Amino acid sequence: MTTEQARAERDQGDIAALAKGGRTNFLGFLVRLAGMLPFLFIAGRLYGAEALGRYASAIVVIELTAMICSMGEKRGLAQRLAEAPDVHPTNLVFDGMLVAAIASGLASAFFWLVPAPMFPSGQYTGLDRLIVLAIPGYALTEIVLAAQAYRFDIGATVRSRSIVLPWTLSILAGALWFVIPASGLSMAYLASVYAGLLTALWSFLRSYGLPRGWRPSPRAMARMTLRALPLATADAIEWGTRRLDIFILGLFAAPAAVGVYYVAQQVASLPQKLKTSFEPILGPVITRNLKERNYGAIARQVCQVGFWITAAQAGIALALGIPGEAVMGLVGPHFVGGTGALAFLLSAEVVAATAVVSEAALIYVARLRNLMISLGTIGFQAIVTVGAMIVVERLGWPETFKAAGAAAALMLSLGVASLVKSRVLARILGERINNWRWALVIAGAPAIIVGWLATRLPEWAELAFGIPAILLAYGWVIWRYGFGPEDRVLFRRNLEHGAPDADGAPANDLTEARP
Repeated sequence: MTTEQARAERDQGDIAALAKGGRTNFLGFLVRLAGMLPFLFIAGRLYGAEALGRYASAIVVIELTAMICSMGEKRGLAQRLAEAPDVHPTNLVFDGMLVAAIASGLASAFFWLVPAPMFPSGQYTGLDRLIVLAIPGYALTEIVLAAQAYRFDIGATVRSRSIVLPWTLSILAGALWFVIPASGLSMAYLASVYAGLLTALWSFLRSYGLPRGWRPSPRAMARMTLRALPLATADAIEWGTRRLDIFILGLFAAPAAVGVYYVAQQVASLPQKLKTSFEPILGPVITRNLKERNYGAIARQVCQVGFWITAAQAGIALALGIPGEAVMGLVGPHFVGGTGALAFLLSAEVVAATAVVSEAALIYVARLRNLMISLGTIGFQAIVTVGAMIVVERLGWPETFKAAGAAAALMLSLGVASLVKSRVLARILGERINNWRWALVIAGAPAIIVGWLATRLPEWAELAFGIPAILLAYGWVIWRYGFGPEDRVLFRRNLEHGAPDADGAPANDLTEARP
């Protein structure tokens, strides 16, 4: 077999591995959807928009802090494991966990003493302050699941984040309303984070085992921390762009408006979880191709996965956005005012797909440039969001317009990030990066017609029959006219090629260097 034939076969194997990982995590997305909808219904109907708004403001700070404390290990751990084959992998993972535990412990102590950033409205109980204990649990879960993803164990992420966490959150939120209604959401969230951590640790210990001869080295951990700072910052910024809107809205709007926006964001973020279906597999595949300088394969994989994500998110956006009033009304009548915000947020997830897949490669080939673009994106978003808040206040528009303004600012900033990051990656690889296809428009047309007809039905029928009909119309057309043979690999269970060996995914540090 020639070198070119071997490379072509390996490329097909990479696409197969990406498809298999995406399928597994897509099932997790559906399960997570089933778990989060009861939570939104319980939180909206029992606790109300104001309590939900206070809860949303708190977990924004908690999860952003936890992401920073994980030191970029969500994506950087794969590279560390690949570069040190002689070191017991569990020891390397424990190094990262120890650094995260120390950082998150300090952060928890700070927010316990200074709770104002978590509760900008100033309304909270003594039990609510205990939510700071979720920071270590969330950060450690990120690292443990990253270790499992390196070995292509996507099932661990599905069990922890898509089954245990949302269902624990939903069940406890309902139960605790009868016991501690003032703090039930906070305590349910805290318990769900640690339930997810224990589930992830069970899989991790079975796969990696306990460390062998592990002795923490302050010098080695300091080097790891310094090296991880650009990636950790990029992770925090990427996550922060999806939460900055809530933080700013909490400063300018009442808690009830924040609660309405949070519900819209949770519904809209469901398709955003689709990107995580491919992220754990895409990283190791890219790092191996970088070592082999197979830049054409990287471009093909980025475009392939980008189209898969865009196609799926566009279909879900149409299915949830067209009957938006009925979807928001399911949580409660006073949440219908967030329909405009929901439409903008769903559109934001579609335009963000290109930025997401481009960044998956940029963090390895242009780490600092990617960081600068991300900083520019979140700065631009902050300026546009604050500007929208000021305009709404001066024109005397309702609070729900502030929510729509924050969502529109997010959509605009993510669209700009997609354009910039795809152009930068294309220039570095010397290959075209574009996941847009006109078949998306062709598939959207019949879906919009079906959706418009569905809105003429009673609300219960609009949800029960309209959403599946929109998805069916869109799915049939995109399958018939948009998906080629390589695209349809995503739906094949018996693949010719297996997943690439995780041990064969090392990469050199190519930060800021053209390959």
